[in-house]
Amino acid sequence: MNHDVPGDEPATAPTAEKAEAQESEHTEAAPDAESAESAESAEVDESAEVDEEPLSELECAQREAAENRDNYLRVAAEIENLRKRGARELENARKYGLERLAQALLPVRDSLEAGVAAADDSDAADNTDVESLREGKRATLRLLDAALEQAGVAEFDPEGEPFDPARHEAMTMQPSATAEPNTVLTVIQKGYLIHDRLLRPARVIVSEAPAAEGDD
Repeated sequence: MNHDVPGDEPATAPTAEKAEAQESEHTEAAPDAESAESAESAEVDESAEVDEEPLSELECAQREAAENRDNYLRVAAEIENLRKRGARELENARKYGLERLAQALLPVRDSLEAGVAAADDSDAADNTDVESLREGKRATLRLLDAALEQAGVAEFDPEGEPFDPARHEAMTMQPSATAEPNTVLTVIQKGYLIHDRLLRPARVIVSEAPAAEGDD
């Protein structure tokens, strides 16, 4: 017959309670460790955000400064271009403002010059009245030339020069055995410049190579 030994159960009970207590302590300690890690991680993130914010504001400021500088340079360049354009237009107005007047006076000069030439070729050159008329026209022609010169108008006579379509107006072509082809043989009407600008092209007769013998 078996008998229970007194004291066995009391010896076992404290051991079980101790294990439960240790497990409970371990379970409570685990959340505390996780909480500590989370708090530390949050502090690191906040520190990183604090460090990044000044860099971001600096970059924005630098970008804005660069844009403002580009805008300033663009506006300054536009102002300089406007100033140069205005100065150029003013200079052109000063130089070429009398262009229409000069163009209107040129036919008058042509007529006076033709009259003087006709008087020089007249058979009545010894006649006093004709000579007085001739001298009067010469005086008028000199005055007109002086007025045109003051306005910056100058004539050019391209006879013997190579034909230049930018300055000459070819009225006809004429074969020539002595002149190079495309040479101005005769000036029908002189050309004129106002400063460096063409006022009227010279009307000319231009040479061409003579026809070969035997050609129809």
